[in-house]
Amino acid sequence: MKLDRLIWGILLLFVGGVLLLENFGVIEFYWRNVWHFWPVFLIIAGVNILFNKNNSQTGSMISIAVLVLTLGFLFFKGQQEPDRSSWWGHNFKKDIDVNIDDNDNNDDNDNNDKAYKQLNLSEPFAAVDSSKKAVLNISGGGISFNLDGETTDLIKADVKKRHGDFSLTKQTTDTATLLTFKMGDKKNKWNFGDGGNDVDFKLNKSPNWDIIMKLGAGEADFNFEDYKVRTFRFDGGAASLDIKVGNLLPITDVIVKSGVADVKIKVPTTSGCRIKTKTGLSAKDFEGFEKLSDGVYETSNYKSSTKKIFINLDGGLSNFEVSRY
Repeated sequence: MKLDRLIWGILLLFVGGVLLLENFGVIEFYWRNVWHFWPVFLIIAGVNILFNKNNSQTGSMISIAVLVLTLGFLFFKGQQEPDRSSWWGHNFKKDIDVNIDDNDNNDDNDNNDKAYKQLNLSEPFAAVDSSKKAVLNISGGGISFNLDGETTDLIKADVKKRHGDFSLTKQTTDTATLLTFKMGDKKNKWNFGDGGNDVDFKLNKSPNWDIIMKLGAGEADFNFEDYKVRTFRFDGGAASLDIKVGNLLPITDVIVKSGVADVKIKVPTTSGCRIKTKTGLSAKDFEGFEKLSDGVYETSNYKSSTKKIFINLDGGLSNFEVSRY
């Protein structure tokens, strides 16, 4: 057997074993702890190239030993509960075209030299916004996002930050209000040193929302039960996503495309729901759904319900869970 195939087999056994143990409640595994150590896989690849140029048996044993030790270390680290602010971040930039209230929150008990700062961004709500679709584009990496209730503004974003260029901008067209929240300053994209950033959104309940999210690495926890969300689109790399969908609109689309992610979606029992999957080696748990064909699942009330939720899942190596409440 070729060494490359053996290494990939061990990696797949490791990931599958962890997902299986986690699904049965034997362990609680925090994948975000593992992403911090992604450079070790470059080391493994380097060891493989270095010691196996001549296909020597000793080199193969060294490569496998390094891989097993690394996976053992990651298995140990993955079971340690992380802080909410354990992702990496960016540096802050002050030229932001929004309302800003920037306050330093220095914790005297914090031994770190760089304390968190509080940044408050907002866009006011205009009467015309209630008749238009609101489109919110979110992009960034190393951030923990949360939906923290409603606001009389159109949107508010409370940022607890160590690093990052944050901006919130607004544009209007005849049919839509376009909002863009993003974090820049890519030079610090891979800064693991001293914590990351938290963002708490507050949204106005009047508009119909389309939310488009691109998250390189991080986590998002959104409860849309009381909001009119027409479309939620998520494109993530190494991420954790937890959303709760409401039933205030006749049709809701949820599209998730992920690399390696932990995705949990809750849908109301009063809505009919159909799931289409293209998930490769991903784990799937669709409680309360019937399998119609390969990659297609439905609730029993899908055809009879006047309100429907369509979920499309596309993931390479992820954990997908859809449940009803």
